[in-house]
Amino acid sequence: MITSVPEKTKDQPAPEPTVWGLNAAQLHDRFWAARGVQVIRQGVTTPIAHDAEFYLLTDADSLSIFRLGELADTLGWIKPHVLFVRLHDPHDPGYREHILTDEQDNFVRFDRAYRHVDFRLARVALTPHEDIALAWQKDEHPRKVWRQLRRSVPSHKRATISVDGRVFDHQDDNQVMDFVRELIQVWKRPDATNRRALRLEGAGEAWADNSVDKVQQTRFVGSVWVGAGRDLAGVESVVGPAVLWDDPESPPAIDALEWSAIEPVENYYGPRRGTRGRSLFRVSKRLFDVAFALLALALTLPFYPLIMLAIFIEDGSPFFFGHRRESVGGREFPCLKFRTMYNNSEEIKQKLAAENQADGPQFFMENDPRITRVGRFMRKTNIDELPQFFNVLVGQMSVIGPRPSPYKENQFSPAWREARLSTRPGVTGLWQIKRSREPGMDFQEWIRYDIKYVENMCWKLDIFILYRTLLVCLGIQK
Repeated sequence: MITSVPEKTKDQPAPEPTVWGLNAAQLHDRFWAARGVQVIRQGVTTPIAHDAEFYLLTDADSLSIFRLGELADTLGWIKPHVLFVRLHDPHDPGYREHILTDEQDNFVRFDRAYRHVDFRLARVALTPHEDIALAWQKDEHPRKVWRQLRRSVPSHKRATISVDGRVFDHQDDNQVMDFVRELIQVWKRPDATNRRALRLEGAGEAWADNSVDKVQQTRFVGSVWVGAGRDLAGVESVVGPAVLWDDPESPPAIDALEWSAIEPVENYYGPRRGTRGRSLFRVSKRLFDVAFALLALALTLPFYPLIMLAIFIEDGSPFFFGHRRESVGGREFPCLKFRTMYNNSEEIKQKLAAENQADGPQFFMENDPRITRVGRFMRKTNIDELPQFFNVLVGQMSVIGPRPSPYKENQFSPAWREARLSTRPGVTGLWQIKRSREPGMDFQEWIRYDIKYVENMCWKLDIFILYRTLLVCLGIQK
């Protein structure tokens, strides 16, 4: 999990954390600079970069992330003097979560703070003209600046567009953490504008300050940024998205940003598919789910009486078990399975809590005494999951997607939860076919592969997962 921002006191405000010498606002500006865009804040004097392709006009405290590629047609064909961009965050639930700790800094719970103002729709503007950028940063009236900008640019020389994106408040510590977490996941090449950032060899998406050493023995899972002055000797693993801030006792010097040397390497945010492509994918995926679920149920329903009889002979009824899981947007549903455990399994679980072998919030034992003999066979052959096709049929699940998980488990992983709950959970998924089952890695791999699936959803990946799942079910591949 991301390291929390140092607490501020009335007497002595804590210094703003940095990574590679850059605070959140500076990271934001470097992110956009990598795309050829200079951030111009209202009322903040900044030298205009003549080599910038566009200037992003925003207020003094906003940190915004959106896909620039979606604006390419408007900027390229219409060529407006000013493009007003309305940013809509479809996944913003209208609240923020805060981590509560006790006096010993131990985790207690997450606290939700609901907002009374709708921040899900925000705005920025893009312009290629230096004079408009200069006028914007000189204006110190936040309520009038947008009106003045519209009046100064003729209607036929401006345009407005609405795209998905996220806006964060730099004055809110929790939102700063949300921003950095988001930035870590979408900025794949931070070295484009940060000479201190060095990709760690063999560590996937992990980047460290060029002064950091002793990281060879550390395992990195997902996107991780390691700041200057951090010693990872003895640290076995770091799970991303995460940032290890610079050592506040010895902050590094900030590298100068040379605009003439920047070669934009990424001009998109989020999946590469456009809005229309995403909609077509969702519709076709749903049609496939319904067709596949009907076929699967038609082929397997004749075996239901035999399975139910075997369960009844060993441990009576009920035959099915509906565990509460979360689907799109956190909506709960009963994830159906054939019952594989004894009726008093919850009582047994409390007695076995100390023997949990899982590295995360879930419970796992290699030889779990709660599982019946029939249940052990069903789990080995995946027969217990056949009723989940009823969940697929009614739209609670998909054939392929992230692992369905309950609310309690999701509270242990807020950094990943929103992405995982942006799509329906699957009967099978990338985690089920890729997990290594290495001790201490199950939870980390669950998070890693679920997020990887969400970020790369496409038919090619779904077909690959389905093919590998069929091989496992047929015993051809483990």
